[in-house]
Amino acid sequence: MELATILEKDDGLDFGESLLLEAKDLRKRDRTQSQIYSAGCRLLDRQSLVSLKVSAICREAGIAHGTFYIYFPNRQEFVASLLLRFVGYLQRIMHHAAKSGDADSVRTTTQAYYKLFEQNAGLMKCLVNHLDEFPNSLEAFQKLNREWATIVVNATERKLARSKKAGSIPRDELFRRAYALGGMVDQYLTALLLHHDQTLNAVSQDREAVIETLSLIWKRGMAR
Repeated sequence: MELATILEKDDGLDFGESLLLEAKDLRKRDRTQSQIYSAGCRLLDRQSLVSLKVSAICREAGIAHGTFYIYFPNRQEFVASLLLRFVGYLQRIMHHAAKSGDADSVRTTTQAYYKLFEQNAGLMKCLVNHLDEFPNSLEAFQKLNREWATIVVNATERKLARSKKAGSIPRDELFRRAYALGGMVDQYLTALLLHHDQTLNAVSQDREAVIETLSLIWKRGMAR
């Protein structure tokens, strides 16, 4: 499925489902591997990483226990590989949203990130809480954050130049703001969608209003 179509669908950013769709016309080995990855995604939505077992992955994927070890030497390597692929997926979605050509690119990317959090809760929880256990995935996630901060900073500098305010905010300051704002958004979505904070949930029933709020924070935080 094309990324543009995925972004338009309310239910279109589920990583596990996207893997199955992409593998549909591939050889059997690749389809089986995607089944295993997708099963891991579904299980992580229902249980913690600590309790994830190879036997449960095999049952969920509908494969024999031994088949798992044809693809992965152990559970740790499976999770590391899954998270690495998921970070790559995040990167593709966010870059596509940023370059979509919409008049309000800040809102478009914020909406995409909200959907990613919402529809991949188990994987996002792993990124938030467990990346120290997976150095390659941690490095990839930090690279994603660095690239995203650079996109935001460059876009802000272009906007300042158009308004004849080029150089009014030092580049280092813009990077600090981008990282700080990104952390704030992550904390908000973690509390809302992963930890289900009751107070926050009570004022966040309107998803579009939440996206508008987070977009406003990005715009004001970077431009003032």
